[in-house]
Amino acid sequence: MDYTHHYESPLGGITLASDGEALTGLWFDGQKYFASTLLENYKEKPLPVFTEADRWLDIYFSGTVPDFTPRLHLRTTSSFRKTVWDILLAIPYGKTIIYGEIANLMAKQKGIPRMSAQAVGGAVGHNPIALIVPCHRVVGTKGSLTGYAGGIDKKSKLLELEQAEIMKRFMPKK
Repeated sequence: MDYTHHYESPLGGITLASDGEALTGLWFDGQKYFASTLLENYKEKPLPVFTEADRWLDIYFSGTVPDFTPRLHLRTTSSFRKTVWDILLAIPYGKTIIYGEIANLMAKQKGIPRMSAQAVGGAVGHNPIALIVPCHRVVGTKGSLTGYAGGIDKKSKLLELEQAEIMKRFMPKK
């Protein structure tokens, strides 16, 4: 049995899901792949993990770095996606990384010459726990804002909230 909870953010409604112990989902309402990991049988129910996630979201949307992470259970049958999502969890607040950098990290970990940035993009896009697993911090080549399941407008606002310095990183040296 899964459980759901609703949170109203400055960017719109958010639906959270839990297995009763940990978060299994966090989606902007109506986003691409909405509720992709939510089991068929679920009901709305207050849970301690939702209280903790609400506190995390309140801190985050106030423009402060949360100093904790709610318990997460990333549901996937794909070790590839799990590896990508683990890399996303390591991206610091206010920092960005490009898809190709994640692909290069994964190739190095596997001891292979290269990995597809497009495949990485697919895994990033299917991240079931938005914001906390910060897929919005992944940008395209030269800092372009591409590929956010919640919408590019939300991605832009999230990076603005974090005061992420995307363009300076990709600007040519003078």
